[in-house]
Amino acid sequence: MSRIAKLPIEIPTGIEVLLDGHSMTVKGKLGQMQMQVHPAVVITNAENTLTFDIAKLDKKEQKKSWAQAGTARANTANLIQGVANGWEKKLSLIGVGYRAKAAGKVLDLTLGFSHPVKYLLPEGISAETPSQTEIVIKGIDKQKVGQAAAEIRAFRPPEPYKGKGVRYTDEYVVRKEAKKK
Repeated sequence: MSRIAKLPIEIPTGIEVLLDGHSMTVKGKLGQMQMQVHPAVVITNAENTLTFDIAKLDKKEQKKSWAQAGTARANTANLIQGVANGWEKKLSLIGVGYRAKAAGKVLDLTLGFSHPVKYLLPEGISAETPSQTEIVIKGIDKQKVGQAAAEIRAFRPPEPYKGKGVRYTDEYVVRKEAKKK
């Protein structure tokens, strides 16, 4: 049984949640997002509080239904956070000559290759470069923000000997000792 699904979600002021069958739409100051809800999950909105429960099924299906209810609750909380405040991921470039520059929907990266890397940002995602070695990815969809950050990091993941590469700001890279002579 999911403990996450039993926690209610308080809807903040300025956020509108519309339930239509197995479809949920969340509107806020930053935009609007939509999500499909599993048929085994029942969502009720009472006095700006969302509660999650399962449809009455046989004993065998209840465990899977509670898992779906927990997932629906977590995804709903992410939608509400996204349209209210947005999501952001911060990346750091570590290495001599590693630079980044955001220009509209294109992120220009110099990562020690013989050519510059141009990353086209997905729809609904923006990037800022406060300095040449910092990248901030922003958007209202948590999954898209994380995917864009992971794709940028994948161009040059941090290596364990010198620590060079693209890493999340809060990421810790375990360093290895160099080979002894």
